[in-house]
Amino acid sequence: MQHKTEGVEFWPPLASLSLIDNMGTMIILSSVTVRYGGVAALGPADLVIQPRQTTLLIGPSGSGKSTLLRTLAGLTDYTGTLTVDGEVVTDWRALRQKLGYVIQDGGLFPHLTARANVALAGEAFGWPREKIETRIGEMAELVGLDMVQLARFPAELSGGQRQRVGVMRALLRDPQILLFDEPLSALDPVTRLRLAGELRDLFARLGKTVVMVTHSLREAMFFGGCVVLLRDGRIVQHGELADLIAHPADQFVTDFIAAEEAL
Repeated sequence: MQHKTEGVEFWPPLASLSLIDNMGTMIILSSVTVRYGGVAALGPADLVIQPRQTTLLIGPSGSGKSTLLRTLAGLTDYTGTLTVDGEVVTDWRALRQKLGYVIQDGGLFPHLTARANVALAGEAFGWPREKIETRIGEMAELVGLDMVQLARFPAELSGGQRQRVGVMRALLRDPQILLFDEPLSALDPVTRLRLAGELRDLFARLGKTVVMVTHSLREAMFFGGCVVLLRDGRIVQHGELADLIAHPADQFVTDFIAAEEAL
């Protein structure tokens, strides 16, 4: 059975939600810097990402949002220290088992069915087929997709359905950390609102540590949690959005918020 809030339909609750680890994970960045060709794309960045909280990375294009997210996913070389649950990250294969990563439009392989795309997350770590199939069934129920839809190829699915498949793949291994790179940007307004409501509901129920990139201050306001505002690879200010509005760190924060409100 579905439930509704403010006209937005949410995914049905999962009876076997107890199978999902409800422990969030703390992430600490200390002087983390990413350089491309000698130019700093990020940092030095110091940031504490609290467990069981949604953290929104916002800022103009080229501010370092996606670079920060890719660093958390182990996809960039960096200097400095990244600590997860009190341990300095040195073994990225071990950390990736704790990560779920969702990019725009789901990031699906077009030559594979939706089901096969999801199964990849288990196959990459040597899971037996029976375990993978069990988890696919649980995740399909969680995101509201059926087996007919999972048998289709990405081109045969809507944008919202592709994103749900991407979420399924990210959640398959029950990760402690979920990373989202602008998951709503390529969707029409109606689908965008519906998926945003579904994601917010899902985050609240699973209690994971979530880090999401967005260009939109309105999206950050919708999801709540901690907002991290970046500019030219530097973290300008972070905290509750209300704090940024009431106590801007500098003129850029004020101008950024004003520009968003004007749009």
